[in-house]
Amino acid sequence: MTTDLQKTDRSRLRRSHNRGHFDRHTVNAILDAQPMCTVGYVIDGKPYVTPTLQWREGNTVYWHGSSASRALKNSRDAEVCLSVAILDGFVMARSGMHHSLNTRSVTLFGTARQVSHEEKEEKLCNFINHLFPGRSEILRPNSEQERKATMILALDIEEGSAKIRTGPPADDEEDYDLPIWAGVIPVTTTIGAPIDDPRNLDGLTAPDHVTGFKYGKN
Repeated sequence: MTTDLQKTDRSRLRRSHNRGHFDRHTVNAILDAQPMCTVGYVIDGKPYVTPTLQWREGNTVYWHGSSASRALKNSRDAEVCLSVAILDGFVMARSGMHHSLNTRSVTLFGTARQVSHEEKEEKLCNFINHLFPGRSEILRPNSEQERKATMILALDIEEGSAKIRTGPPADDEEDYDLPIWAGVIPVTTTIGAPIDDPRNLDGLTAPDHVTGFKYGKN
């Protein structure tokens, strides 16, 4: 496994290339910090994107859905584009054209493959535990019918890039003398207190992996 992702014509940054990153440490950190992703694919020559959850295991990213899903059936053994993005702040400049966003994002390219039925149970448990460590151990086992009704796709993290913007606005030099406030409005994700299901059995309390839940790995 190479240290960096492949730099190809479709993965290189055309603009603000200084914000691009191809090292696996940066790419993996962003993937781990944002479980929500979008997957782009083509059906009958027309582009589609589908939002879903992803999780990373080593050098591979996974996502799942219904075996009957048109999105998944048309993505397996086909070229896809998977992306994640994290909004860290609104960048307020002294001109409208220089307003921007502080973001972390990853875009991956490659051929998605279907996970075998034999691997499916392990991957489904890994998916749950990726978000809520240890939760799969207390859940009832997935039924054979549930496994058959679920498809898992995998994409090796080989071709793609990360893009990161941080810091204050970059205004034209003469604009710094204008009496206009500029700066950054930070954006964060806040996790609320768990809400009990009204049909919980009496005496049940939320376990540690619920009360201590953190969104992604920031």
